[in-house]
Amino acid sequence: MSELKHAAITEKVIGSAFEVHKFLGNGFQEVIYQRALAIEFQRASIGFVREIEQEIFYKDSSQAIGTRRADFVVESVLLVELKAIASLEDVHYAQVLNYLKAYRLGVGLLINFGSRSLEFKRFVL
Repeated sequence: MSELKHAAITEKVIGSAFEVHKFLGNGFQEVIYQRALAIEFQRASIGFVREIEQEIFYKDSSQAIGTRRADFVVESVLLVELKAIASLEDVHYAQVLNYLKAYRLGVGLLINFGSRSLEFKRFVL
């Protein structure tokens, strides 16, 4: 049985998200969950950066065609995108996959605080 890539840090991030959801529940704006999760990351000694702007390039061009901001890059290896919506849709999955390509990261988490129970999905490129 092979171990999942970045499993330990992914587990810590999901645990932190559960702590936030347990305390806040659903119904807040995404930015509230983002701030609370940053506090949980600090308490758990998880290294992270928030909302790093990343240039988007078309094919192999050196000219940027725009920028995007992922919610978190954790320990320089894991992209974390947050939502606070009733239910996740395909467009949200596509967003995470696009961010993984743009940030050149292999593993991402999509976490939704907007439903009654915390939802998360792991992505691997």
